Amino acid sequence: MKTLNCNAGLCTNPKFRYVMILLFMVLQMAGAGAQSRQYVLRAGASLSNITPFLDGGIVGNFGIPPKAQYIHDELYAKSLVLDDGHQQIAIVIVDNLHISREVFDYARQLIQEKTGMKKENVLMAATHTHSSVSASGVDDERMNFNYNRPLDEYQTFVAKRIADGVRRAIYQKEPAEIGWGSVQVPQHVFNRRWVMKEGVPNPFGGQDKVRMNPGVGNPDLLRPAGPTDPELYFVSIRALDGRPIGLLANYSLHYVGGVPADHITSDYFGAFAGYLSRLVDKDQTGPGFVAMLSNGTSGNINNIDFRGPAQKMGNYQKMQLVAKDVAEAVYKGSQELKYKTDVKLGAAYSELNLGVRKPTPAMLARAKEVLANPEKLKLHHPQEPTYAKRITQIQENWPDRINVVMQTLQIGDLGIAAIPFETFAETGLEIKAKSPFKSTFVIELANGSYGYLPTPEQHELGGYETWLGTNRVETEGSRKIVKRLLEQFNGMKK
Repeated sequence: MKTLNCNAGLCTNPKFRYVMILLFMVLQMAGAGAQSRQYVLRAGASLSNITPFLDGGIVGNFGIPPKAQYIHDELYAKSLVLDDGHQQIAIVIVDNLHISREVFDYARQLIQEKTGMKKENVLMAATHTHSSVSASGVDDERMNFNYNRPLDEYQTFVAKRIADGVRRAIYQKEPAEIGWGSVQVPQHVFNRRWVMKEGVPNPFGGQDKVRMNPGVGNPDLLRPAGPTDPELYFVSIRALDGRPIGLLANYSLHYVGGVPADHITSDYFGAFAGYLSRLVDKDQTGPGFVAMLSNGTSGNINNIDFRGPAQKMGNYQKMQLVAKDVAEAVYKGSQELKYKTDVKLGAAYSELNLGVRKPTPAMLARAKEVLANPEKLKLHHPQEPTYAKRITQIQENWPDRINVVMQTLQIGDLGIAAIPFETFAETGLEIKAKSPFKSTFVIELANGSYGYLPTPEQHELGGYETWLGTNRVETEGSRKIVKRLLEQFNGMKK
């Protein structure tokens, strides 16, 4: 520490001495305030039903969306609100394929108007069930970039129900304690992108080195094109008397499926909540427990072992198997948690500007031909007409650059990052490895949805996730996103 050098008689000047004494007192008070600041946790959780009407188109696969004819289980927006006495944060997990930013922004607006909660403190994400009606618009609207367009009936309904859920969770806040941890569940995660012995045709007339979902037992398989992330994170919140309030889990598995095409279901995300709720209820009966499972970084991950034997299962059978295993792993892991009541909460929010990939003149010319005469041309790929339409839409409806939301949350020494893309496992692993927090996980399809986010290395290999129209932003996008999220994490730790 440097000492004060009293030159020119300053130290004997009464005014100078008075100023220095005041400064010393202010610094002492500030230090004491920082040391005495206490964080006292309160928490609430809620469910908001967002099940759509029947006859809406179920999205998640190629072709014309089949009309919903049966509701297997209800869809929800699940809200968790935490308050440390100085600020509060909300996390909302929504049963939908993906949700456009304008829906989330409208929900944020409603939440802020009704509760005063800051927009950067609300994290909202879709689960990625492939058995839901779209909350990103219907038909061509799902693929177009129309940020200022009016919301349709279902989008408006979902936004309002999200806001209602957060308001209810705030209303139900009570003194609480929180704990978090993770376990390894490797048996249900496999990289779905495989390097093949020979080149694989793509819709643009080129050859890829990688095929997505190449088929179980395919003799041309060489190796998986990337890693998996088997870590299953969970954050458990309970009242001071031990009564469970809510649990947020995070697992990097795309979805499971295996259901009739015209069924509405929350997939294994909802089944997980059912299993976990029953396990928790064995210990402590009490209304209001909310279990929610968020999607990690699973853009290149599914639960098919392409090296293993083919499995034949009935409708919903595999989904239930995965959900049960994941719920039991969380329940067992949560028994070892150490709970705290004095965690600091934090949030950071920014907009990252990314370039949009655009088709070349040659690609557009070919697309025009394909769309005009799809039955007369020899196609490069069965999905060439689909991608001819998609790249035309990108050229006509997407700007050259877009802003996407980058969000990070802090719960004590746990960091949560949110990305508005279907994100590859290696991106999530990199964020976890470089995060300044002791524990970190990543939620994808958060605060918007802009397609897949392959790494630059995966772009070189090709494959479905890299095709223009599946991926829409610059090939360096994942690196820029990782850099920004880590900057926000580091800023929160200061």
